[in-house]
Amino acid sequence: MKILLVSMPSLHFFRWTEQLENSGHDVYWFDIVDGNPTNRLPWVNKINGWRLKYPNLKGRYFIKNKLPFLYNAISPYIECNAATEFEKTVLKIKPDLVHSFVLHISCLPILEVMKKHSKIKWVYSSWGSDLYNKKGKPNYEANLKAVLSTVNYLFTDCERDYSIALKYGFKGTYLGSYPGGGGYDFSKSDQYITKTISKRNTIIIKGYQGKLGRCISVLKAIMELEKELKTYKIVFFSTDTEVIQFANQNKLESIFDITFHKKEVFLPQIEILKLMGESLVYIGNSSSDGMPNTLLEAIIMGAFPIQSNPGGATEEVIVHSENGFIIDNHRDEDEIKGHILNAISNPELIERAFIINQKKVKPHFEIEKIKREVLSIYKNFN
Repeated sequence: MKILLVSMPSLHFFRWTEQLENSGHDVYWFDIVDGNPTNRLPWVNKINGWRLKYPNLKGRYFIKNKLPFLYNAISPYIECNAATEFEKTVLKIKPDLVHSFVLHISCLPILEVMKKHSKIKWVYSSWGSDLYNKKGKPNYEANLKAVLSTVNYLFTDCERDYSIALKYGFKGTYLGSYPGGGGYDFSKSDQYITKTISKRNTIIIKGYQGKLGRCISVLKAIMELEKELKTYKIVFFSTDTEVIQFANQNKLESIFDITFHKKEVFLPQIEILKLMGESLVYIGNSSSDGMPNTLLEAIIMGAFPIQSNPGGATEEVIVHSENGFIIDNHRDEDEIKGHILNAISNPELIERAFIINQKKVKPHFEIEKIKREVLSIYKNFN
């Protein structure tokens, strides 16, 4: 079967696509943003370099970066249209299946082409806040209805998004909820798990702020626990600049044993897993998300999870006070403070949660299990 994948370059996309290697399918990738060439997925037929009409045009980068309004005005004359180039690819390859990853990036630009070629099966994968978050999307409802009434099949990373899809007109076949990047290889990660929970003294925190992250609320909660956390290491990963600025303004590094891994300095997944494997508690807080991969990684590596719950996604894997804590209000520093305090002062709860997560929750996300299920789904498209 010829499968044409439509996506921007991303780690989730690369990991998902790696499941298809040696599957017997002819796999093509139309890079919808025409990003920089990548060495990842060398076995995939990549369609890129399609955007610029005049690749060697001097001054283009300067205008785009310094004079964006001017660039937007002249872009139709120097850039090719994504839909037009995608249709050329469809006509050339004649795919049996088109699989788009993320609605606003990889479905909307090709919607009219897929309507025109309606006999081709169309799969859409929803990740993160793709369906849930309405902010900054003035045509949110119209766009969702247009795409969801057209696609034939749907993957999500949480069950919540299937409900949203139904609300906005999806009448196709639901293929299930899977992590955006596929499963996890426990043969590689388990060696980094500190199984003696009582020996762990690190609290690891996702450092996102920006539009949807709410790490600063976690920092404010920590500031109220100076005495209780004085013996703990506190590690932030994927940390946004405004989080570090807030910490510096409040001189937190002079109060706590604290480390920041900046977002712009890439930290490989295996390094994050190592940190999770030696952490007692993981905290992730945001105003919008799907099923956070870092939450799953915390569960897999045995850290006690404290996680926000946008639209109920987190409660699909966490039962509050059994195998983690759910943050009901991402803005409530007192609630977050209470969860941290309850976790570090209740070793029996943390031990019990560790056992539940390792024996009951973790097996659902094993790489070969998910790969078998995903490949079976692709096979059934034939």
